[in-house]
Amino acid sequence: MTQNQQPIYILAEGSQRTTGRDAQRNNIMAAKLVAETVRTTLGPKGMDKMLVDSLGDIIVTNDGVTILQEMKIEHPAAKMLVEVAKTQENEVGDGTTTAVIIAGELLKNAEYLLDKNIHPTVITKGYRLAAEKSQELLNAMAENITHNDIQTLKNIAMTAMTGKGAEVAKESLSEIIIKAVQSVMEINDNEVIIDADNIKIEKKVGGGIEDSELIDGIVLDKEKVYSSMPSEIKEAKIALLDVALEVKNTEIDAKIQITDPAQMQAFIDMEDKMLRDMVEKVFKSGANVVFCQKGIDDLAQHYLAKKGIYAARRVKKSDMEKLVRATGASMVSKLDDLSSKDLGFAGLVNERKIGNEDMTYVTGCKKAKAVTLILKGGTQHVVDEVERAVKDTIGDITAALKTGKVVAGAGACEIELGKGLRKFATTLSGREQLAVLSFADSLEAIPITLAENAGLDPICLESWNY
Repeated sequence: MTQNQQPIYILAEGSQRTTGRDAQRNNIMAAKLVAETVRTTLGPKGMDKMLVDSLGDIIVTNDGVTILQEMKIEHPAAKMLVEVAKTQENEVGDGTTTAVIIAGELLKNAEYLLDKNIHPTVITKGYRLAAEKSQELLNAMAENITHNDIQTLKNIAMTAMTGKGAEVAKESLSEIIIKAVQSVMEINDNEVIIDADNIKIEKKVGGGIEDSELIDGIVLDKEKVYSSMPSEIKEAKIALLDVALEVKNTEIDAKIQITDPAQMQAFIDMEDKMLRDMVEKVFKSGANVVFCQKGIDDLAQHYLAKKGIYAARRVKKSDMEKLVRATGASMVSKLDDLSSKDLGFAGLVNERKIGNEDMTYVTGCKKAKAVTLILKGGTQHVVDEVERAVKDTIGDITAALKTGKVVAGAGACEIELGKGLRKFATTLSGREQLAVLSFADSLEAIPITLAENAGLDPICLESWNY
């Protein structure tokens, strides 16, 4: 009976199963390779990578998370390291390469301990103890910072841009980025609240990076809908409409039968009257600028122009939300409800040409809680890399202001942490001590990598005097 029993398959046909040390080695090797891929991009002397996708599109960057996302990694363990970079990007906006290098180094050193027959549970326990102690040491060595420490914030910003495409204009860019963050910052019960989404970034090819500017308001990638409309409105009263200025189609299939030419004219006249009434409602509210999230009929455009109203249509929802923050206007979903109380204010709304495109500038907003950074550069690749550098910088300044603490850069805090963890390891009696020492070694991979990328010998101090 036992001999004739069918074998039990728990995996799909063609599946491969790897267990024990082979699986551990495989996973660690994949993670180490991911870390090695971005290692050479770290620091002010880090190198850029050129990535070419299946369509032939090119990206030139040294931004860790961008490189890892574009690589389309398949290995499950390597994917987990990519998730480390994504989480760091979402939480802080910068430090993705550092996070991946440390994670890869922790696994590399864990493999060394596994070869010494130290159980994985002991290693993870030691790593957890080291991580908790690291937080304690970091808080002790950190210096306090507030939104008034402009020079320190500027140093953070310039550090974030060093070694990236924006480095040539880091002085001017750091100043406008700090102003942008301070503009959207709110303080509630001594808690700093910053929503980086309220800093709109517009990229334009043309000019130099140093020509980038901060607009105290919103810049829309839209032009006025009708050529007869005024190109400039001072003391603008702005209506934000989430309703189409068009004659609605019926929601059910309907047929209108006309038996007399006069009926046809009456039908056209009725449509005309409906559009005219819509424009009249806008005009009566006192609005002289209209931003519509939906469509504006050609005839409605004509009537708006006759009333001297500036209008733009099909504005993105995200831009409409920023306009609410910048101008103080309220979004209106029903035209009958539009009143002067719903209108926002801007000192100037005008149409300007940047490169080959017409754009709408909404500036001079009182206490604008949403601003726009216009980034410029000689080529599309340059502008894209400047945008990544600026986003990293915004993330760093935001994180510094939210936590209220900063530590020294250039690998200094990692070396200090390693020193503190080695001292801490001597207080432990079990094998966890070895894991804590490995954690300290892993952190020191950052200053070592910074030195290597600068062409220096990381273990020879004499080579640093250059």
